[in-house]
Amino acid sequence: MDHLLSNINILHGAQPTLTGQSWGGIMNIDEKVNGEMVLATKAKDQVRLSAIRMVKAAMHNREIDLKRKLNEVEFLQLLSSMVKQRKDSIDQFRKGGREDLVDKEEAELKVIQAFMPEQISEEDVAREIDTAIKEVGAMSIKDMGKVMKVLMPRLTGKADGKMVGEKVKEKLSS
Repeated sequence: MDHLLSNINILHGAQPTLTGQSWGGIMNIDEKVNGEMVLATKAKDQVRLSAIRMVKAAMHNREIDLKRKLNEVEFLQLLSSMVKQRKDSIDQFRKGGREDLVDKEEAELKVIQAFMPEQISEEDVAREIDTAIKEVGAMSIKDMGKVMKVLMPRLTGKADGKMVGEKVKEKLSS
């Protein structure tokens, strides 16, 4: 039913968004991506369509590697790596003075991020870090790997891994 409403809304000029949506329920990940591809096609939104096709291709390649369908955690890891790639590209293009490519990458980044859950606050990240440190009994920076191993499955797609790593290092160093 929601899918039909999205189609109706898109025909009337509304832009669909997936931010914060759960992947549970009746539709699986493939159906969500395919549905968004159809909506982008009907809206003649070439930027969204191109980015969604990249997501679909990356999913397909990962599924071939794994020889099975992706689960939600693997899908979020895939999206996180795509987001990181886009952010790195944006930095490189800015340094090279290629604003045209910066704009393209930023547009793709927004579409990819729409498939991810909302980012959690820094306070929530700090709480998760404290919990993970207590769980593994980390005492020094040498235990950072253990903490990250416990922490990242919980925060994948919800927080930037680089920021999480820096905060863990900071807590364990003090």
